[in-house]
Amino acid sequence: MNHIGTVTLETDRLILRRYTLGDAEDMFRNWAASEEVTRYLTWEPYKNVDSVKGYIQYVNDCYEKPDHYDWVIEYKELGQVIGSIGVVSMHEDIAACEIGYCLGDRFWGKGIMPEALSEVIRFLFEEVGMNRIQATHDVNNPKSGRVMEKCGLRYEGTMRQASRNNQGVCDSVMRAILREEFSN
Repeated sequence: MNHIGTVTLETDRLILRRYTLGDAEDMFRNWAASEEVTRYLTWEPYKNVDSVKGYIQYVNDCYEKPDHYDWVIEYKELGQVIGSIGVVSMHEDIAACEIGYCLGDRFWGKGIMPEALSEVIRFLFEEVGMNRIQATHDVNNPKSGRVMEKCGLRYEGTMRQASRNNQGVCDSVMRAILREEFSN
């Protein structure tokens, strides 16, 4: 694989880029403090901007590694960050990774996350050399599954009581796309 780290990616409406400490207020306000956004995630809503800054500093330290891929999603129309997307795990031996994402609930239903995920998939296949990209979602969060389907990830199965999120132990749906299935 050709690890080049988190580089800026751009779509018609979005800029996917590295976090900066200046993103803390938007991140806190637009998604990180929201119980609705974090309902099916593995991390609790943030309580204050300072804790968001601590997370951003951690991510910035990780950017030194060329195999770290973690973007904030900037919505060009507003000039604000409204969500995040990144590689949450990687398996170098089979050129595979898992993607995780979240988006402020005010921005749901506008096609923003499929636009971001499609660009990340393109980047990981074409520029990094991934062979397999997968993602999971709680069975009770089918909207996340629809995002994955729109981006070409196919249903592979439901793992019973295989995950834990803010709702407790849950069944998890696995979806994936292979490089040979990808068409740009």
